[in-house]
Amino acid sequence: MIWVNEQIDPCGLVYSCIACCNEIQARECHESFQSNLTVDQKLAGWVARLRIVESWDDVPVNALKLD
Repeated sequence: MIWVNEQIDPCGLVYSCIACCNEIQARECHESFQSNLTVDQKLAGWVARLRIVESWDDVPVNALKLD
């Protein structure tokens, strides 16, 4: 499994993305992504999303990939 953390702007574009195979590291990153969003960003529609994919081919090309 590959854990993908994304910060997504109000238009649905991926602003930042980190992918890794370590669940603990991924969950810590997700908490960081969420806590780094300001109240104004959240109100504007920014979101932090954590998802799981099966293949590196399913990870956005602009992602920082940690293994």
